[in-house]
Amino acid sequence: MSDSAATAGLLWDRWLPEQVKRLVAQALLGGFADARALAVWLAGVHDVGKATPAFACQVEPLAEKMRRAGLAMPTMRQFGEDRRMAPHGLAGQEILQDWLVRAHGWNPRRAAQFAVVVGGHHGVPPDAAQVMDVRAHPRLLRTPGESEALWAAVQTELLEACADDFGVRERLADWRSVRLPQTVQVVLSALVIMADWIASNRDLFPYGVDGTDGASARTDEERVLAAWEGLGLPGPWQAQEPTGTPEELFASRFALPDGARPHPVQRAAIDLARRMPGPGLMMIEAPMGRGKTEAALAVAEIFAARSGAGGCFFALPTMATGNAMFPRVLDWLERLPDAQGQRLTVGLVHSKAALNEEYQELRSRGRQQIAAVDMDGDAGIPRPGSEKREAPAGLVAHQWLSGRKKAMLSSSVVGTIDQLLFAGLKSRHLALRHLSVAGKVVVIDEAHAFDAYMNEYLDRVLSWLGAYRVPVVVLSATLPAERRRALAEAYAGRAQRAVGFASVAEAEDYPLLTAVSPGHGPVQDAPGDSGGGARVRVERMADDEAALADRLEELDDGCVLVIRNTVPRVLETARVLRERFGDDTVTVAHARFVDLDRAAKDKALVDRYGPKSTSRPKRHIVVASQVAEQSLDVDFDLLVTDLAPVDLILQRMGRLHRHARTGRPARLRAPRTLVTGVEWGAAGVPEPVSGSQAVYGRHALLRSLAVLTPHLDAPESRPVRIPEDISPLVQTAYGDEEVGPAGWAPALAEARRAHETERAKKKRGASVFRIGEVKSPGSPLIGWLAAGVGDADDTRAGRAQVRDSEESLEVLVVQEHEGGRLTTLPWLGKGRGGLDLPRDAVPTERAARAAAASALRLPARLSKPWVIDQVIKELEQFYVDAWQAKESHWLAGELILPVQADCQTRLAGLVLRYSQDDGLEVLRETEG
Repeated sequence: MSDSAATAGLLWDRWLPEQVKRLVAQALLGGFADARALAVWLAGVHDVGKATPAFACQVEPLAEKMRRAGLAMPTMRQFGEDRRMAPHGLAGQEILQDWLVRAHGWNPRRAAQFAVVVGGHHGVPPDAAQVMDVRAHPRLLRTPGESEALWAAVQTELLEACADDFGVRERLADWRSVRLPQTVQVVLSALVIMADWIASNRDLFPYGVDGTDGASARTDEERVLAAWEGLGLPGPWQAQEPTGTPEELFASRFALPDGARPHPVQRAAIDLARRMPGPGLMMIEAPMGRGKTEAALAVAEIFAARSGAGGCFFALPTMATGNAMFPRVLDWLERLPDAQGQRLTVGLVHSKAALNEEYQELRSRGRQQIAAVDMDGDAGIPRPGSEKREAPAGLVAHQWLSGRKKAMLSSSVVGTIDQLLFAGLKSRHLALRHLSVAGKVVVIDEAHAFDAYMNEYLDRVLSWLGAYRVPVVVLSATLPAERRRALAEAYAGRAQRAVGFASVAEAEDYPLLTAVSPGHGPVQDAPGDSGGGARVRVERMADDEAALADRLEELDDGCVLVIRNTVPRVLETARVLRERFGDDTVTVAHARFVDLDRAAKDKALVDRYGPKSTSRPKRHIVVASQVAEQSLDVDFDLLVTDLAPVDLILQRMGRLHRHARTGRPARLRAPRTLVTGVEWGAAGVPEPVSGSQAVYGRHALLRSLAVLTPHLDAPESRPVRIPEDISPLVQTAYGDEEVGPAGWAPALAEARRAHETERAKKKRGASVFRIGEVKSPGSPLIGWLAAGVGDADDTRAGRAQVRDSEESLEVLVVQEHEGGRLTTLPWLGKGRGGLDLPRDAVPTERAARAAAASALRLPARLSKPWVIDQVIKELEQFYVDAWQAKESHWLAGELILPVQADCQTRLAGLVLRYSQDDGLEVLRETEG
């Protein structure tokens, strides 16, 4: 009890951001002094439920000593299954609540607000049924008969001592009238969990009751301070509000090209952040290439200084975009003047962060010889091809802040949007995830990239972030007006939703800034755009590979990007184009590569077509899937794209003439986009190809085509103007008004009905495991996570919970040679290729890590309900006992896919063929 309370005090004083302290202090009459005392006291009493028969009976020799002292109790066997109804957290909640009511005159409901923090310290607050069960079995808390009073006396003595030692006895009377917000209950629960985990660490707090290790010679204060020094947990970022002009701020924070000045959007974002009544939500809608990322980081710095946030979380759609953003955020952190002299924790948080070389370098610097409680198999992911960073000693990936449940607690974090959406999922230790965002500024990039199911989670999370007063920055180039309004209303909360939010959706300006401050109506600003515009000629094209080859053959030179909506279409297009132009002229990019190949391919594309390219080919064709939409800063002379929702078409256009470049081929000096993937037909409604409909739905595709029709290649058509046409196209496509030729109306109406039915289904599905809205102050957290999913994290199953996706299978691809010898794939760079993977021993760290970095996600067709059991059964036939050892954490529990020398194998009646150039291809037996 003493160790936990002291640890909570140190966490409060040295680690907790000011933003969170203020949240707790505002709920209490005594302000910050009360807030600290409450946190320390709750941490101190959190284990009082161990002073019960249901807990004490577990170790018979110790239980017998207690019996001899008069504390009678049954044996563990005599209790039977009933004992499970009184886990010590719930028992402690009941004991504390009873003491507050009986000894201090509290109202039971008010007492429950405080006691539930004790009840939930193992990750899940009890629900009402559990409370009723333990109350129906009082013998679990105090053995009936002669010793019942003694049990009660022991529990009371412990609580009285805590009230005295932790300085709250004089405050209990005032706290009786407090209506504790649920947000405060959550962050206090998380703080108690952290204090419990740290104080339970025997390396930091050795028992030493006999004095043999010297621990008993220390005072309690010395003991705790020594533990804290051993933990070495850095404090929060303490941002200072930047002064000066936007030009001065940008010049000092970002590596701008010579003579570059902030865009109007960036200047307006800084000005609006400074003018807002208080930090809140800011949505930045602006064209691609206008520096929204830098604007968000500048706003985050201002918001952090004004709110007391202790860090920043940058949420991105994919692991690839997260890996790309991580070094940019590190660069920004290194340039912060207030970071000098501070030791800041940083994190890259997604399921493969352990493979990111830059992050691993930071982790190696932050490694300490401590064994953290609840270390839960963190693996991490490297970014192949990244340059090692000579980072200041102040940036550290701290060892204790690793693992699935603690990684988000680092000060500044880059991760996938899943990490934020998990804050809306009923899951164990959710309080820790809430604490991790409650003390930060949250930046959400590419906000248009989420489907209806994900948006349900995002809106609910935003409602909690608003209640926590967490500053949020939302970025998008193509945000539908109704989503803008939904995001603003979610953040503002129920009390504000009826005030002035219609105007948020009605704004037609672009670029557009929208701000919502707690307690104030929304404010919007239209800064204009001086970034120069593009005029993109859009043409329809037959869905015929030979016709595409003919069209491209007419071009003398040029770099062409062809985007297909499915991997089979990517591979088929590449095959036809290679037959016409040769293998060296065609490159493939999609998500069905092993991780190391995918990273190498992405790096090669940026090297060739990025802003600093010195090796741009005279003529080349890249055939890609949607991976080219967001994660790659590349520039092409001509775009050919399958029909997609109009916002994604515009994102794809953002890869066309993206950088100022001289020497483009004469025929391609004006940007041009060819739209295909449609059966156009001489009359009637054009029909998108089935693969595209499976990905995006017919409704979104037909609406997209309807708004693009005036721009297609009729004589009176006009180019798509960027940025002027971005917002009108998106708002019309996602609006409710009728679009398209009159003859399309029946098809569009039918598609809308199917779309609405599917969207309603997604909303219902999301509500099953989504947490509720923030209840009014005074409502205890009892039942907050009832009927939840248990543990949820960044695994295939966890991501499926917040993305409404089927659980896909991921395998590690290795090569099997004659005689059964196993190696990593032979071509892997940096000495990773061809390393031995012995079957009778744990592979070397280098080989195991290379195999882990050869992860490949199998196609969705192999995860369908009618085939997935067969697939798993066949994969599990390749099981290597030696690889399941604790020392083989890279390989233990993973599904292994061995391929033969020709890189082929068979699985569930299909032929799987892999190549470094084309990735994974799935064929029928006859094709293989």
